[in-house]
Amino acid sequence: MENKALALDKNDPLAGFRSRFYIPENTIYVDGNSLGLLSTDAEDSLLRVLDEWKTMGIKGWLQGERPWFYFAEQIGEMASDLVGAKPGELIFTGTTTVNIHALVSTFYNPKGKRTRILADQLNFPSDIYALQGQIKQKGLDPKKELILAPDHDGYNLNEDTIVSMMTDETALVYLPSVLYASGQLLDMEYLTKEAHRRNIPIGFDCSHSAGAVPHYFNKWGVDFATFCSYKYLNGGPGCTAFLYINEKHFHKEPMTPGWFGYVKEKQFDMNLNFDHAHHAGGWQISSPGVLGASTMEGSLNIINEAGIENIRHKSLKITGFLKTLLSQMLPEKNYGFTMITPPEDHRRGGHIALANSEKALRVNEALKERGIVPDFRAPDIIRIAPVALYNTFEDVYNVVIALKEILDNKTYLQFTNRRSPIS
Repeated sequence: MENKALALDKNDPLAGFRSRFYIPENTIYVDGNSLGLLSTDAEDSLLRVLDEWKTMGIKGWLQGERPWFYFAEQIGEMASDLVGAKPGELIFTGTTTVNIHALVSTFYNPKGKRTRILADQLNFPSDIYALQGQIKQKGLDPKKELILAPDHDGYNLNEDTIVSMMTDETALVYLPSVLYASGQLLDMEYLTKEAHRRNIPIGFDCSHSAGAVPHYFNKWGVDFATFCSYKYLNGGPGCTAFLYINEKHFHKEPMTPGWFGYVKEKQFDMNLNFDHAHHAGGWQISSPGVLGASTMEGSLNIINEAGIENIRHKSLKITGFLKTLLSQMLPEKNYGFTMITPPEDHRRGGHIALANSEKALRVNEALKERGIVPDFRAPDIIRIAPVALYNTFEDVYNVVIALKEILDNKTYLQFTNRRSPIS
């Protein structure tokens, strides 16, 4: 299988992009689904904006190479092909959870018997916290009004079960595109179609898919979405997020207004009456953190140069190779690790997840000790994310060899089952 890995690398059309990323020395980095690596292109755009601040001061807002005042709109336009957004539908703003609040406050309008939000019990906790808060702000009880679709195997969801829970009491549906733990990719087009058949607006958190999986928000009719930029988009820790609103909703009123959502040409009129931009930019709240956001320009240059369809093709190929290696070299009946990521290409995001209630945390620590960086998600999951732009098939082969040696030699027993604050 090593020879096969080398042959796959030799014929990889995206292989050249690896040299444009800073890969930690003596490290196999397979944690890009949590924090992507820095590219030389992102570094260049950061340093350019830093120099603009140094040499131009406040003039950078309008005279920078990419004027800071229009940065959010322009970066949204650069990223639009990744998610199938039409002009004006995507803006680079806020953070994921802030954007959830901004969007849900607009789209959650409990009336009559339609008072409930349908989400799922496997979603990232921050999303659920935001939904609970939005329900409370409407004077309602989240224990009654937040309905969570159940898992069907402890790790994954069934779309038909979700659809069956879209009732005449549902005011809003909010779901992940890819489950952060298992890596399951939901059928967003089908879920959107079924929600709309019942006159229910639907939104998605695409943080674990954007940059790895192409989406077609406008074509599918998705009402709204948000996603972070520091995973597969490689924007850096805490980088600004994206907010999407379908053009059919541009007339709606943002319910968490802020001055950067004002009509751009009138923003400095300082009028106390809020006149919001009638596109996704109207849902901006605060001034952008220009320095922290600047990396996204360079990162998107690489992603767009590679092409999201090509990235998806390699992602499926390399995760498929990982899946094959695990099945052949670490069969569950012998090693006790269950591959919980759906095996089908159309149901898989960008990572492979392995579960073992007794060994997962210790094995994860043993891998890190050997210079391999995956991550652990409580209570029992190791996530391995080979990223199309900078990981190799040889990386994947070496990860599985290391896993096998750790388990065969029981070196994981040297580590405790106590998690660090970030695992």
